[in-house]
Amino acid sequence: MPKSIDGLDDLFSRLYAALPQTQCTKCGYPDCQAYAKAMASGEAPHNQCPPGGSEGIIRLAKILNKEALPLNPENGEERPRPVAFIDPKACIGCTLCIQACPVDAIVGASKQMHVVLKDWCTGCDLCIPPCPVDCITMHPVTDNKTGWAAWSQDLADESKQRYELRQIRLIREEADNDQRLKRKAENKLKALDVESAHSDAEKTDIERKKAIIAAAIARAKAKQDTADQEEPND
Repeated sequence: MPKSIDGLDDLFSRLYAALPQTQCTKCGYPDCQAYAKAMASGEAPHNQCPPGGSEGIIRLAKILNKEALPLNPENGEERPRPVAFIDPKACIGCTLCIQACPVDAIVGASKQMHVVLKDWCTGCDLCIPPCPVDCITMHPVTDNKTGWAAWSQDLADESKQRYELRQIRLIREEADNDQRLKRKAENKLKALDVESAHSDAEKTDIERKKAIIAAAIARAKAKQDTADQEEPND
């Protein structure tokens, strides 16, 4: 008999809380939340989280009332926790690693050297692929300790909070940008309304531009309406 929605929500919450919150995507999902939902619904097995390691699998197995499994090697291997290091001599300040970091552990600005906040870095490796000059390396910082022995619940909670705050900020920045583009389109539409045309061809061109801009404004409004409906209530 399928689990109730409430049962799935409770199961998801417990699985989500048991994950290390590194947001590394090694499990094959975009973040820890998505992986927890996949496990709760039976879509994914509980042995796909390398940062949690064998202890993490045991924790998840207990919640799911299943047997512990070996870590799936296709998702990676259990290892000491690393921290990213950016070579200051090679960094070109492209900001691609900043955009890739899921917990805002890299600071810097365009065309300026970037620095990793070691206490914030989760060792997810996501900053390495986008770096165009290969100036980022991962340095182990937990000796031989791996999995949850190299991590802690406090670090997981802090990482989760930083990730969620970053997601909120990105959504807000996207909404602000959409509003700027909408205002720009509206101003252009007003300019076209007062623009005089001296020929039928010019009139046709103005009407075409007005139709394109009006459609863009309508899409922006629909997007904003959808975002307002999806925004959780306090």
